Amino acid sequence: MPEFRQNLATKEWVIVAWERAKRPHDFQKDSELPKELPPLREDCPFCPGNESKTPPAVFSISARNVSDWSVRVVPNKFAALNPNLSTKREQRGKFLRADGFGIAEVIIETPLHNLTIATMDAEQVQKILRAYKQRYLEVAQSKNINLITIFRNFGVRAGTSLEHPHSQLIATPIIPPHVRDPFQQAMYYYDSQGSCVYCDMVKEELEQKERIVLESKHFVAACPFASRTPFETRIWPKRHTPAYGQISEAEVADLAYVLKTVLAKIRIGLNAPHYNYVIRSAPIGDEDTRYLHWYMVIIPKITTPAGFEIGTGIYINVVPPEQAAKYLREVEVK
Repeated sequence: MPEFRQNLATKEWVIVAWERAKRPHDFQKDSELPKELPPLREDCPFCPGNESKTPPAVFSISARNVSDWSVRVVPNKFAALNPNLSTKREQRGKFLRADGFGIAEVIIETPLHNLTIATMDAEQVQKILRAYKQRYLEVAQSKNINLITIFRNFGVRAGTSLEHPHSQLIATPIIPPHVRDPFQQAMYYYDSQGSCVYCDMVKEELEQKERIVLESKHFVAACPFASRTPFETRIWPKRHTPAYGQISEAEVADLAYVLKTVLAKIRIGLNAPHYNYVIRSAPIGDEDTRYLHWYMVIIPKITTPAGFEIGTGIYINVVPPEQAAKYLREVEVK
């Protein structure tokens, strides 16, 4: 029978629709294998030789083969935000406005056009994660930046318009309610329980075991108890760490293995679905709080929110996370 489940950290509710549940294999039948891509494209602005088609790099990691760079970070040429604007809020009658101040960057993950994190070697994934950290730490020093969001859109359904493997970083002076509310819930939990809600969630998932996809020395990957969508997967650090910028070198190497493996399982098990992933991290200035804990969330785009979800904010998940996790655990990655 269907059941309501509550996210311990955010207090949001989801419906796990056991009676409407699709078997995990059904999503493999519903999706299409991606087309073959060439390793280089002359018309791709992110491919080697086309560096003049992007703004100058703000950070890069060199490489010995293929090209003279391995990871390259550039300002977003078509950014929605501008770092040269004011952050002053202004009233327009009852309404509040401000200029679109912010920083937007693109992390070009590899010189090769036809790779993705699931198909790269672990060393290259480590370089991407190091680039994330370096840009996080650098941008965090910028005046008036209060929130840094690092994310990846893979495929048209996930919102990307360029095939070449890339991630993005967007930093804003505003912390929106969608982000702020879970932080406040985490603070309330700490005040009442005396512990970090995310640490407690990780501990509980490890004790119950049935939703774990992968566990490593430093990280836990699981389809959480109150997953909003099929195969939603979260990767939590075991160490209490509020901000991604605090990740250690040992954790970078371990996260590279976990992230690559989980994305490979999703790619193989679900025929390479489009997906988003986001790194949720503490606001700038809150990096030492005892109640916040950074993590990654991966959301395969295999269902579409409908009227009930939009109207209530309560998502209906037609693949119970226990079944999703079991299915992903059993996918073999070469």
